[in-house]
Amino acid sequence: MSDKRILPAFLLCFFLGMFGAHRFYVGKIGTGILMIVTLGGLGIWALIDFIIIIVGSFTDKDGNKLTEWT
Repeated sequence: MSDKRILPAFLLCFFLGMFGAHRFYVGKIGTGILMIVTLGGLGIWALIDFIIIIVGSFTDKDGNKLTEWT
């Protein structure tokens, strides 16, 4: 179980998803930089991450799922 929360990742993805802010939040620096360079895969990558966060399958850098909303 991750110490990161779903709500901040959700909000970061919603407002700054194309810049990978939610990936920086969970410690995925490398893919966060790639999202900045590609603008979130022209929005597609950010949309997929948004759906994964809502479903509850998004993980942090150690592979632990974000399980708590607050």
